[in-house]
Amino acid sequence: MKAMKTLFVVAALSLSSLAMAEGGAERTLTRIEQAQQASSPVEQVAQTQKSQAPLSKSKAKMTDHVSC
Repeated sequence: MKAMKTLFVVAALSLSSLAMAEGGAERTLTRIEQAQQASSPVEQVAQTQKSQAPLSKSKAKMTDHVSC
């Protein structure tokens, strides 16, 4: 009888931890999707800026490191 009670308690705790893990994963995936949607416009802007040429380049020559 004692073993049966112990087995029941272990099973109940296992099931409850599995249920909590299931809900946690859904919340985490929801947060990931929200973060991806929020970063999508920023990524698009970064991609368009990356394809553009730099606004100005330095014409100065580096004379300090000639012997390097």
